[in-house]
Amino acid sequence: MPPKIKQELITNIIPQRRKRDRFNGRTEEEVLGMKLPDHLKPDLDIIIIGINPGLTAAYVGHHYAGPGNHFWKCLYLSGLIPEPMNAYDDAKLLHFGIGFTNIVERTSRGSADLTKKEIQIGAQILQEKIAKYQPKIAVFNGKGIYEVFCGHKKFIIGKQPDPFPGTNTVIYVMPSSSARCSQLPRAVDKVPFYAALKKLRDYLNGRITEVCDSDFLF
Repeated sequence: MPPKIKQELITNIIPQRRKRDRFNGRTEEEVLGMKLPDHLKPDLDIIIIGINPGLTAAYVGHHYAGPGNHFWKCLYLSGLIPEPMNAYDDAKLLHFGIGFTNIVERTSRGSADLTKKEIQIGAQILQEKIAKYQPKIAVFNGKGIYEVFCGHKKFIIGKQPDPFPGTNTVIYVMPSSSARCSQLPRAVDKVPFYAALKKLRDYLNGRITEVCDSDFLF
């Protein structure tokens, strides 16, 4: 009989890849307990509305900080801001008439982790914020986010026919700025929606006087 050969585990032969420390020593559970601040003030041109903070945004404390998110690139390419900026500049956007909030303030791994009750309470709080700050346009950053807010899917992307409940604020729905948006995988694919938002903003501010409804519908 041939001598028995001890078989080594493959894990003893192949070096193990070191686990990436995403949060600089903090655990995921610690990051889930962190909050992402709103950036709001009265009479803004635009308030950008997300569903709730993700792990990366909550950890760094800035909006749309996830790797590959196209939000900041689209803002610049569309002309909504005059210079390239990133998530660490989110508070500075108040100077350009743009603010940030979310429907639900709790950080989660994904929006599927939110409860129906959280969303209902968050939607009511959002209505109170819009009534308080009176922006010209409330922008839902993602079709799914507006579905969560309004409770149905019978709408099109772009400017909605009715204002935000109880206000004169225009509702504008954009595709998600996430790079995981399969229908619009590149930043350049999303820029037309931001360019239309800029045109709507300029119209409401009196910078342009002639527009068509079709300019804001997709």
